[in-house]
Amino acid sequence: MRDSISRKALVIAAAAAAPLLLIIFVWVPSQQVRILSVVVALSGLSVVWLVARAAARRINGLAAFVDGMLDHGDAGQKLQTGDDEFGSLARSLSRMTPRIAELVSRLSVELTRREAVLASMTEAVLAVDAQLNVTFCNHSFQQAVGDHHTAEGVPLIRIVRDPGLFRVLKQVVDSGETLRERLQLSATEARTFEVCAAPLSNSTSRGAIAILYDVTPQERLERVKRDFIANVSHEFRTPLATIRGYAETLLDGGLEDHQNRRKFVEIIQANGVRLNNIAADLLTLSELEAGRPEPDPGPIPVSDAVYGAIHAVEPAARLRGLALSAGSIPDVYILGYGIRFEQALLNLLDNAIKFNRDNGEVRVEVRAVPDSRVEISVSDTGVGIPPEDLSRVFERFYRVDKARSRQVGGTGLGLSIVKHAIEQMNGAIAVESRLGSGTRFTITLPQFDTGK
Repeated sequence: MRDSISRKALVIAAAAAAPLLLIIFVWVPSQQVRILSVVVALSGLSVVWLVARAAARRINGLAAFVDGMLDHGDAGQKLQTGDDEFGSLARSLSRMTPRIAELVSRLSVELTRREAVLASMTEAVLAVDAQLNVTFCNHSFQQAVGDHHTAEGVPLIRIVRDPGLFRVLKQVVDSGETLRERLQLSATEARTFEVCAAPLSNSTSRGAIAILYDVTPQERLERVKRDFIANVSHEFRTPLATIRGYAETLLDGGLEDHQNRRKFVEIIQANGVRLNNIAADLLTLSELEAGRPEPDPGPIPVSDAVYGAIHAVEPAARLRGLALSAGSIPDVYILGYGIRFEQALLNLLDNAIKFNRDNGEVRVEVRAVPDSRVEISVSDTGVGIPPEDLSRVFERFYRVDKARSRQVGGTGLGLSIVKHAIEQMNGAIAVESRLGSGTRFTITLPQFDTGK
């Protein structure tokens, strides 16, 4: 090294000795004195060189020791000690080394533990620096924003093109205050997050950390509750208004109207029946959704349940001129609740009759499928269901044709009851329909082995 301590010491010593030698050579004529002065100067330079080299070796040893303090492979390295200042420094470093190693080990364990906790959280976690560049994000955040290649140092705006999240983090970084806000990320499909952002700061840098709680299910539940209350109010308001109106008509002189008073009473009775049906369906649906303990399930012969439901709706089908038929039904059983299963079949058959064309057809088919399951399908030749309504037909009070539903006396709860009843027996229900060509509902249930 050109700037080593030994070289510098030699240069300084030579620079100090050169003027003395020059004076001696100029003012002292004795040749012996001149030679002696050169020998003394060279000896002095050699001593300075050796001392400087020794000091340099000690310093290099201390530097190597410091460089390897955090390297566990060099934990056993020993320093040369002595009674000089270098020895005192070496002893101080030897005493500090295990303390520093223990502190670093603790910090490493704590950092690993925190990263493991943050990475395994189901909530999305994001940390940014003062320039809103990503410094950390877990897998849940990557899933939430739909970007599985998020890397540290990438600007947040490249990952989430949502002004709301960007604004919240910017405000937290600038103000240093915790902020909580509900946002809907534009990169996700109708998912809402409760964002809690807090500042991160130390002596050298600033930033923010945000935890995103997915509140989509809660928000959807709140929306369903609001819709349910609005729908119930609407469903009760219409018949109640009708009953009240015709009752007031009778009290205001309609009782003397011999020609129409019976018709008024029949309308009141029909709306009273409608209110009773709505209340009964609501109670049934409430019991199914509440998960109240039912009697122990038992084996149900599918053929008996299907034929029983068909016989129950035959009069209504005959009045509409509909052909009601059933295919060959295998001798299979399911495990469940007989009343609920029959109620589900009756609701499907009743809808197939109500929303069918005159002189149309309603058909029931049962077949055993692989994986020990049974499929029961109810199909009709009615007007069908538009594609945009298929995903919502099992919602409470949802009607495809509202005017037609009220005209035939539907409450809008039948299919919701069917869905919950079938799911209670570990089954599933699906719907297929083509507008103008009819609809098919298919129930799939586990087959029960009676041991026969």
